[in-house]
Amino acid sequence: MLKRLSCLLVLAFVAPAVADWYVDVEAGPVFSGYNDVRIPGNTGTLFSLTRDLKAQTAFAYRVRVSKTFGDRHWVSVMVAPLRVESRGTLDRDVFFAGTLFQAHGDDMKAPYRFDSYRLTYRYGFVRTHRFSLDLGLTAKIRDAEIRLSYMWVRLPWASKKNTGFVPIISFRANWSLSDRFGLVLDGDALGVPQGRAEDVTAALRVNFGERVVARVGYRLLEGGTDADEIYGFALFHYAVAGVILRL
Repeated sequence: MLKRLSCLLVLAFVAPAVADWYVDVEAGPVFSGYNDVRIPGNTGTLFSLTRDLKAQTAFAYRVRVSKTFGDRHWVSVMVAPLRVESRGTLDRDVFFAGTLFQAHGDDMKAPYRFDSYRLTYRYGFVRTHRFSLDLGLTAKIRDAEIRLSYMWVRLPWASKKNTGFVPIISFRANWSLSDRFGLVLDGDALGVPQGRAEDVTAALRVNFGERVVARVGYRLLEGGTDADEIYGFALFHYAVAGVILRL
């Protein structure tokens, strides 16, 4: 699948001049719903970065470069980093990534990193005057890390990195309310027995001429995995604002 998506991206780069390039930038605050972790997945201590510790409100952004070729083909590459830090004190001992953290009342911190790199192809299955629906596939590379340490003491500390490839179903539904305003439901989502991943946004879009489209809305990022090496499931809520520039 990754090879096919790569070929589609190459086709987009060499597509005729009628094709259009777009740059999409989005940003906003991020609020943690839950973030439950057990590392190793079969012998570690299950604890929460939102209940046992307190997750700080974060700020996240993402950048997407896309190109259309023809009326129905759309290819994009996207970078979406995420950094959230949790702080607090543990009321029980936690065995995490091979290290025992004892509940002595010391301040703890747990930086959480989840960076996403995606290559997406979508095909426009529905095209009407007021509604469009695109479906496709996303090849996603995740680069994640969870670190646990004492706030003011260097040792002990422990971390777990997790990098992997995930194929996901991609979709976009667009309703035009008028020539200027519309609603957009856009995302990637897939569930399997070992885990799941959902990254979906619902937004109000506003057209500012033919080359600028702005939007405000809500994004949900949720997912995780249940394996011997790592158990972790997290939910994040985004309040987002973005702009798409047609080049």
